[in-house]
Amino acid sequence: MKRGGGGKLKAALKRLLLRVLLVLVAFWGGGILLFSFLPVPFSAVMVERQLSAWLTGDFSYVAHSDWVSMDEISPWMALAVVAAEDQRFPDHWGLDVEAIEKALSHNEKHENRIRGASTLSQQTVKNLFLWDGKSWLRKGLEAGLTVTTEAVWTKRRILTVYLNIAEFGDGIFGVEEASQRYFHKPASRLTMSEAALLAAVLPNPIRYKAAAPSGYVRNRQAWIMRQMQQLGGEGFLQSNNLH
Repeated sequence: MKRGGGGKLKAALKRLLLRVLLVLVAFWGGGILLFSFLPVPFSAVMVERQLSAWLTGDFSYVAHSDWVSMDEISPWMALAVVAAEDQRFPDHWGLDVEAIEKALSHNEKHENRIRGASTLSQQTVKNLFLWDGKSWLRKGLEAGLTVTTEAVWTKRRILTVYLNIAEFGDGIFGVEEASQRYFHKPASRLTMSEAALLAAVLPNPIRYKAAAPSGYVRNRQAWIMRQMQQLGGEGFLQSNNLH
């Protein structure tokens, strides 16, 4: 009798897990299709941040974002995030194998200075559909969703969504909100220097402050500006249909 009961329980759990998996696949697949042309109202990371604040009793925290099209974003901003985060963005298919191999080699030699290899496509998928933190489960889901998103969306669309949901500070999501908060003007009017400053805080926008940039942030800003020039400026965006 006990074995029979255990077998039924196991079968019920399998059915439950299958249903949950089907729901998630439908949710993610529907999101990829819908957001290939619709504005993104909020991201998974925004929801995670908001819920975390409420659960810790911080009811003053509000996740802000304001969707804008690529035509309403300064080309300097689009170029800055590519220069800072993923210079091979126009060429790879979502996963940069060469960057992953280099990161693995570096991390084996320097265990205290871990280097990542996430592309803009991976970061977009993670911010939009998944959660923060490091786990093999999340990375596996991220890889699968990234390849699927790359097959459906254009590079320009991926960059547009990324710029609208990226975190630029405490409760500040998207380049329009960041531009208004830090520079008191729309994202369409960001200068090269301002765009590079916003891109400079992206590795950790909670630790690094665009409003009070540290020496590290200023150095990174200057490096990003040099990379923007080396890529070819606005011509790089036009030749790759990114803006």
